[in-house]
Amino acid sequence: MNLYTENDYLRFGKENESTLDPEPYRSHFWRDYARLLHSPSFRRLTGKTQLFPHNESDFFRNRLTHSLEVAQIAKSIARKLNHEHKLNIDEDLISFSSLAHDLGHPPFGHQGEEALDECMLDYGGFEGNAQTLRIITKIEKKLIDERFLTGIDDKSNDIRKGLNLTYRSIASILKYDNVIPFSIEQRHKFHKLKGENIKPVKGYYKSEERIIKELKKKLLGKDNISKFKTLECSIMDIADDISYCNYDLEDSFKANFLTPIDLLYPSPALLERVVKSVNERTSLNLNADAISEVLISLFGGILNSTEEIDKIKITKDNKDEIIYFHVGNAYRSSQNIASNGSFRTQFTSRLVGKFIRKVSLQLNKENPILSNAYIDDETKVEIEVLKTLIYESQILSPKLKIAELRGKEIVKKIFDTISNDNGYLLLPKDYQEIYLEVKEKEKPRIICDFIAGMTNKYAINFYGRLTSENPETIFKPL
Repeated sequence: MNLYTENDYLRFGKENESTLDPEPYRSHFWRDYARLLHSPSFRRLTGKTQLFPHNESDFFRNRLTHSLEVAQIAKSIARKLNHEHKLNIDEDLISFSSLAHDLGHPPFGHQGEEALDECMLDYGGFEGNAQTLRIITKIEKKLIDERFLTGIDDKSNDIRKGLNLTYRSIASILKYDNVIPFSIEQRHKFHKLKGENIKPVKGYYKSEERIIKELKKKLLGKDNISKFKTLECSIMDIADDISYCNYDLEDSFKANFLTPIDLLYPSPALLERVVKSVNERTSLNLNADAISEVLISLFGGILNSTEEIDKIKITKDNKDEIIYFHVGNAYRSSQNIASNGSFRTQFTSRLVGKFIRKVSLQLNKENPILSNAYIDDETKVEIEVLKTLIYESQILSPKLKIAELRGKEIVKKIFDTISNDNGYLLLPKDYQEIYLEVKEKEKPRIICDFIAGMTNKYAINFYGRLTSENPETIFKPL
């Protein structure tokens, strides 16, 4: 079965023929991969936090190293499915999708995302996946329209083409086929609730709706399909989950914030939160005992006793001694996995390999592009339990919340300052030019684009120069 058609290779902008020699050895998707790899947005991922601030230790992953690991896992999945089903899933496209999936993450992670969403509630909201789509289709620079050098035409319409990628490459990062409500009122209706604390809606912005409709029309022959997710996107999504639940776990072990025993015996309150979250994500109805069984299947191996102690018959006289040995053996094994690099790598590598082997494929013969990679329910629960445990025990913990809440304050301060009076003059020159030419209702989005692209360090420095909190120099370029 051929998974690709000529329409997959279409681009929104017409490109001039190169004056250099032809390059038949470079496929369309390889070109897209190269454009991404050489883009500033991709490089900046090295300055964005994955779980722990990377300035605390060179060991901790950042968004760039995370994306590289997702790409490796995704390519392994693609090779597995190609081998089993005699398919031609394009590995260059898989690499592109995986490396691009986190481009839209703002500084300071979830708190940065919430801060920008709150600032943009009446202007289309903010969400990391939506920002990724906007980066590759508008913000990044590839084509130059000599009539309108800023990419804004004489009617104030944004006609930028971003990296001018193929339709199929753009579609490969569309995880959530949903238009984000543009206003606060629409957001309330979307959630069917009233009040504040409205979480970011996953999807894409109203400003990119036309792009998605055009993609669907060209790739499927219709634009009104409700759930549009390509095969490559489904593979990337699974690889992202596998990487997240394993390597964030490894970083937590390295930071000495968690050990396997901590995960085997979570507090009742933590276990209750995990149960609730996993049930919401999987539409299952698991209880605490079922979650505990999952944890035992994942980490129970560390409790295995040695063959020598198993041969000893338990008596009234040696019972306490044997219990003491079992507890000590489990504790040492847990500490070894958490603190010893070899044990730690072996542990996470085994889990990654196990999860990759569980990926299957549901072919869609009518629309091969909509074929779906999936994992069985048992494995999905294991992954969701690990993801939720890490999120609840680490990301929501006081040690990370302090830094993230500070980050939220920084993002809001920068946004408010640039939005007020002549604050736009703080924008870099290219952003200023676009800001002045777009329609009034789109100006906040340009400010948001600028802030969302910041690394943690850049945002802290920018904030410091605004507030005189340890400013390095007022002459440092923007």
